[in-house]
Amino acid sequence: MDFELAGELKIGQVGIANLRIRTLDVAKLTEEMRGRVQRAPKLFARAAVVIDFGGLTRTPDEATARALIDGLRDAGVLPVALAYGTTEIERLSEALGLPLLAKFRASYERDEQAAAPAPGIREPEPAPPPKAAKQAPPAAAAPVAANVAPGMIQSAPVRSGQQIYAENRDLTVLTTVGAGAEVISDGSVHIYGPLRGRALAGAKGNEQARIFCREFHAELVAIAGHYKVMEEIPKELRGKAVQVWLEDQQLKIAALD
Repeated sequence: MDFELAGELKIGQVGIANLRIRTLDVAKLTEEMRGRVQRAPKLFARAAVVIDFGGLTRTPDEATARALIDGLRDAGVLPVALAYGTTEIERLSEALGLPLLAKFRASYERDEQAAAPAPGIREPEPAPPPKAAKQAPPAAAAPVAANVAPGMIQSAPVRSGQQIYAENRDLTVLTTVGAGAEVISDGSVHIYGPLRGRALAGAKGNEQARIFCREFHAELVAIAGHYKVMEEIPKELRGKAVQVWLEDQQLKIAALD
């Protein structure tokens, strides 16, 4: 029997900020977030935030976690979930009434499965050559081609409100990334027109990824979670051709020669 659905549910890539707690100081965390919202209200005001307690040695109690959630809301952002972690985190999420968000958990599982030998029937080994015959030295094994997906090419302009995501590959944008638009890649991002929106490279943690842009007016750039907003970018770089990279856990931006 067919039913007409009142709502269609799809699971897709979403841009949600991840707040990794390093020091459980509710007042300090609240003020830091308030400062981010004040510096870049278009990006952070009422932004969805996942709280990640994975950097702490102990999971906070429910009262402390609720105080943090209230503080972050007062600062101007909206905590929507906890990051997946231990069983204690799972219990805390249930107590708080928040979901667990495991954005990269599936990719970790795929990587682990790929590393393990696949079960199956073993092929019979070839019979050894006659003893009288002199065996030649074994040939060097041919290099195995890496399973690398070709880069994604976006030829149309990326307009305000759009999000383009290149999973497990580089992203090349041939035209403009408009204000309010977002381009995301697990590899590097190459933009051959003006970048007025947001560009995020190394989305799954690749710290070797880079961003290259011909005309730089970005609202935000990020590599492997390290980011800078427009207010933190030197004015002399605006409108220039630049590259963005990570060095010693610091985001660097420099003009291209």
